[in-house]
Amino acid sequence: MRFSAAVLRSYEDRFAVEEVHLNAGPADGEIVVKIAGCGMCRTDLAVRRSAGRSPLPAVLGHEGAGAVVETGGPHTGLRNGDHVVLSFDSCGHCRNCMDAAPAYCDSFASLNLFGGRKENAARFTDGAGDELAPRWFGQSSFAEYAVVPARNAVRVDPSLPIELLGPLGCGFLTGAGAVFNSFAAGPGDTLAVFGAGAVGLAAVMAATASGAVTVAVDRHPGRLALAERFGATPLHAASSDLPGRIRRLTDGGVHYALDTTASAQLINDALRALRPTGHLGLVARLHTTLPLEPGALDRGRRISHICEGDAVPGLLIPRLTGLWQAGRFPFDELIRTYPLADINEAEHDCEAGRVVKPVLIPEGRSV
Repeated sequence: MRFSAAVLRSYEDRFAVEEVHLNAGPADGEIVVKIAGCGMCRTDLAVRRSAGRSPLPAVLGHEGAGAVVETGGPHTGLRNGDHVVLSFDSCGHCRNCMDAAPAYCDSFASLNLFGGRKENAARFTDGAGDELAPRWFGQSSFAEYAVVPARNAVRVDPSLPIELLGPLGCGFLTGAGAVFNSFAAGPGDTLAVFGAGAVGLAAVMAATASGAVTVAVDRHPGRLALAERFGATPLHAASSDLPGRIRRLTDGGVHYALDTTASAQLINDALRALRPTGHLGLVARLHTTLPLEPGALDRGRRISHICEGDAVPGLLIPRLTGLWQAGRFPFDELIRTYPLADINEAEHDCEAGRVVKPVLIPEGRSV
C-alpha cells in the first residue's frame, strides 16, 4: 500500500510530504483507517526537543480520525466504513490497563513515544525503501492512511464532522478529562486554568458544562477572550498578586487548578490560589527542577501529574461528542484546518500562537 504522509527526517528539518509504503496489511487486532483529519498537538512538535529519544525519520501525528477501510482478524469489533477517533496506545493487559487507567500503562512511553511495538518495525518504508520509525502513538496519522491497533479506535456517530474529531483523542480529551475524571468537578466547585491553549480551553468548556466556576489565566488577549466566551473569568498572567485576585474571585480560593504551561512561577501561583485541601493538576512536562515556595503545599493542598485526562477514551470521547451535539462543548470553534501539504505553515502558526488547534486534512481538502 502506498500513500502520502508528512515525514520528519531530522529534529531540525521541516516536514516533507512524501510517498510512503506499508509493506504488510493489518495484523490480527489492527485496522486500516483512511484519515479524514489529524490534529497537530504540541507533543508532536516536542519531538524536535526529545534529545534523540524519539526515533527518526518518522511519520508523526496522534490526533487522527477517519473511516475504517480494512480490518485484521475477526476480533477488532469494527467494520469497514465505521467512523473512528484514534487515541493513544496501551498494552491492555498490565495492572493499570486492567484497572481502567490506560494512560498509566506500564508500556505507555515505549508504545507511544519511543519506538512503538517491536512487531511493527520495518513495516513502513519511504519511497527509496528505507525504514521509517514504528508508529507514533500507535497511529502516525499525519498521513492519508494509518494502521492502528483496534484498541486505539473509538467508533463515533457517522453524522458527526469526522474531519474535526481527531483532537478529541488527545488534546481536548486531556483538558476535559482533567475536569471530569481527575477533579470530578461539579456545580459549586471552582477551578483555575493556567494556559488557555487547546488543553486549557477544553478544560474551561468542560468546567462550564459541569456547572463549575472557572478562572482562566493566559498572556494572549485573544485566548482570554475565547475563555470568557466559554464561560470563564479571564485574568492576564502578568496581573499583580495573581493568587490573591483568584482567591477574591472565588470566595477564598479554588478547589482545583490545572496548569498547562510548565511555568514554575505559574505553578506556584496556582498552588497559592488553592483553598485548603485543593488539588493542582499538571499536564505539561517539566523540563527543569520545580522549586516550590514555602507554604505552597500547606493545609492539605496537593499536586499531581495528569496524563491524558485520566481517561478511558472509549468512554470519554462519546461523552464529548454528545456534549458537542448539545451545544455544550464547542471544540470546533478552536480549530483551523490546513491541507496536509501545508503542515509546515500549520506548525509555524501553532508555535506562534496564531491558532489554538491546527487540523491537517489529507488530499488537500479543507473545511
